Amino acid sequence: MLNTRVAGRYAKSLIDLSIEQNMLDKVYADMLYMKRLLKDREFVLMLKSPIVTSDKKQTVLNALTGGRISDLTAKFNTLLIRKGRETNMPEVIEAFIEQYKVHMKIRVVKLTTATEVSEEMKKSIISKVNGMGEMNNIELISIVDPSIIGGFVLKVGDQVFDSSISNELNNISKHFQNNDYIYKVR
Repeated sequence: MLNTRVAGRYAKSLIDLSIEQNMLDKVYADMLYMKRLLKDREFVLMLKSPIVTSDKKQTVLNALTGGRISDLTAKFNTLLIRKGRETNMPEVIEAFIEQYKVHMKIRVVKLTTATEVSEEMKKSIISKVNGMGEMNNIELISIVDPSIIGGFVLKVGDQVFDSSISNELNNISKHFQNNDYIYKVR
């Protein structure tokens, strides 16, 4: 398995080259397309298979991406296959997407709620988060998780704001378990 440092290096090289050739947005769109391709289990298994030769992997990849991605991305994919790194294409693509968002100052915000949130609420959250830092754009990812019972969990970068009912119930439970008054009575 390719470690994240090596995946980051491949991604950084592709970002630098795409900036140099003024194709950053096009390559980003290509990476999003490649990410959708990698959701196909059979395609991923084919890439990871030691039985399938690199020539056949290249032929399949060219058939799936031909005319849909830029020449720069196609050459990068060829390089990955030639270097034997095609099995780790998902990590490289994820590293590229993360580095692109940092470069473009896009802040990813994850909002987890028990039920679906309205569009006006999403806009309100985006405007509040916009004032928190120096990011130009906000990408809001809305997740529905009934296990939080109610409230919300907002993750902005490394910060987590947990106002869920399940978190409050856990806090109350811990408070009752560590109740000093009970020990004093005994």
